[in-house]
Amino acid sequence: MTYVGITLPSFRQTADPALAVAHAAEDAGLDAVFAYDHLFRRAADGTKRPALEMFALLGAVAADTSRIGVGSLVARATLRPPATMANGFDTVARIAGEDRLFVTVGAGDSESEDENENFGLSFGTMDVRVESLRDNVVAMRDRGYPVWVGGLAGAVRELAAHEADGWNSWGTSAENFTKRAGELRSAARRAPFVVSWGGLVVLAPDDDAAHAKAARLDAPKGALVGGPATMAAALQPYVDAGAEWVMVAPIDSSDPTNATMFGEVRSLLLDARR
Repeated sequence: MTYVGITLPSFRQTADPALAVAHAAEDAGLDAVFAYDHLFRRAADGTKRPALEMFALLGAVAADTSRIGVGSLVARATLRPPATMANGFDTVARIAGEDRLFVTVGAGDSESEDENENFGLSFGTMDVRVESLRDNVVAMRDRGYPVWVGGLAGAVRELAAHEADGWNSWGTSAENFTKRAGELRSAARRAPFVVSWGGLVVLAPDDDAAHAKAARLDAPKGALVGGPATMAAALQPYVDAGAEWVMVAPIDSSDPTNATMFGEVRSLLLDARR
């Protein structure tokens, strides 16, 4: 069984677009929606775009939906002490109800440094960030929801295998994902151990429309582009490599029709497994 999640529009003034996407995703039969964890985002001209606070957004979505899962992709370990992080997710879990929360936590990357420093938070060396990640994972384990680690660095993957319930790979090729997922499954100390993939996508009703949209939105290299059938075919290698989850991040994240179309993609993936 492969589950399909979609990211929410987080860089907006209000939660209304995210709630619209969450409702469309629930109606389309998707399995979860995921929120980013940022303090702001830089626009192309360098100005700051607002970011909805992760726990506030997850709580709002959990309260306004009834079935669909909610999760982080990814919570940044350097933004909060472990006890604060655990309490935040515990609160979302109580709002959402049983078995609806999926936690992914990471150490932060080069794009995070600007945010930390603007708010007076130390970004830290890789070793420091990995240790902070370890402290957060240990604090949140065995609290009624799975805790996955997101990241590609060797030390982060090792931490995922030794301490977490799963691992998320962002934007990697199917070949690289297959290799890394196999390594982590072999090294995992906790069971069950979930491997998942997430990445940027451009989806439209057909391939021509998708490529036109990608050109209009200046989609970055590596984004998956296509209509539902092409998108399902592009995701299939990750499923074949054992990805229990695929989390898709539409470039035009505020458009609820993406969630509706990904309901069709999910059906195609399930049909291919039968």
